[in-house]
Amino acid sequence: MSSTVPGPAGPAVPDHPAGYVLRKLPHVTLLFWILKIIAVTLGETAGDLFGITLQVGYVATALIFLGFFLVVVVAQVRAKRFHALLFWAVVLGTSMVGTEISDLSNRGVGHGSAQNGIGYAWGAVILTGVLVIVFLVWWRTGQTYDVENIASRKGEILYWIAILVSNTLGTSSGDWLSDDTGLGFRNAFFVIAGIMVAIVAAHYLTNINGTLLFWLAFILTRPLGAAGGDSLTKPTDEGGLGWGTLWGSVALAGLLIALIIYQIVQIRRRPLEPLPYPINRLTGQPQRPNGAVIASATGSAGRANAPGGQVSEPAERDN
Repeated sequence: MSSTVPGPAGPAVPDHPAGYVLRKLPHVTLLFWILKIIAVTLGETAGDLFGITLQVGYVATALIFLGFFLVVVVAQVRAKRFHALLFWAVVLGTSMVGTEISDLSNRGVGHGSAQNGIGYAWGAVILTGVLVIVFLVWWRTGQTYDVENIASRKGEILYWIAILVSNTLGTSSGDWLSDDTGLGFRNAFFVIAGIMVAIVAAHYLTNINGTLLFWLAFILTRPLGAAGGDSLTKPTDEGGLGWGTLWGSVALAGLLIALIIYQIVQIRRRPLEPLPYPINRLTGQPQRPNGAVIASATGSAGRANAPGGQVSEPAERDN
């Protein structure tokens, strides 16, 4: 589902020698949601593999995952165009880091599930407040809320911050639903799946703001994936398939890689169209683009993905 928020009208393309920017973020399609669910599920099982099965501990695991996340997110922000493997590596990184942040704050330091932290409910409440602050800052900076059409460097950075907080919130809220309410991971999965169906119906049948529905779905796919991961890794006497965290992670990684390859092939066949040069939604001033700039949208997608395509470095101007 895509999202669009109307704002003050500005020039369609600012007075700039290059009027278009290569797209850095994918379209929100069914494949997007499938990849997202698999990525966050892998983040859950990998977190449990390191933190609990291997007894590395939440702090050490969080530092390992944080290092991975920082490497891939810096590479993503510095990239000049969309790279499927890099993009989903960042989403995976936000899931892994979010899992450890949630577990560390909610359960406390260690490698078990003892409740020595603030608890799942307070964790979810605090993270909800943090996410609201992120969106308020996002609005105040004049960046577009339309996640399919982010073309500025500042907008993409805010996008990744919101995704990190959303995945962390999804972990806390999912743990609260399955543990504190007594539903268990299987019943929690059905509850979340039912809410997701309602969100999809609202997207197609109502006029509810698309941005709100997108982020609600984005948050809920995290606990949906966590419940699905538990279904793979938990012992059979607890209602799972008994694969364990190692083989569950291996299976999910293989499926994720296969679908990313499929997305790469699809994009090579039908390149992503470029975006208009970014302008500030509030001031109408040009912003620093997050990707390579090109001279024209006509036939530019094909040229941009071909050797020797006419692109230039992003401008340094940032408003």
